[in-house]
Amino acid sequence: MVKVSTDFEGDSCLITINGEVDASSSIYLDEALEKAIGSNVVRILVDCQHLNYISSAGLGVFMSYIQELETKEKKMVLYHMSDKVYKVFEILGLHQLLTIVETKEQAKAKADEL
Repeated sequence: MVKVSTDFEGDSCLITINGEVDASSSIYLDEALEKAIGSNVVRILVDCQHLNYISSAGLGVFMSYIQELETKEKKMVLYHMSDKVYKVFEILGLHQLLTIVETKEQAKAKADEL
């Protein structure tokens, strides 16, 4: 089970993932990203501190928005990812397509650089 929350802070949207993102729960992540991308924010910061597991369906959600993020000139940065979850992104090469940093402060700074 997963809980995905969305908070807006100025020109940023903070998405917090708590739990496991798999085929049955990836819809909640998809809805949060769709809401963030459809809003007027520039930065989308995804807090993965409590993301315990992500399946290919969850990874697919992130991948499905890469083109739309570029088209709409929005910057997405993931942060606070555990080594275990990061390894999944790394094995599939997704760490080269998505920006992943350690802290929220780094995420904000990196989003401004992109």
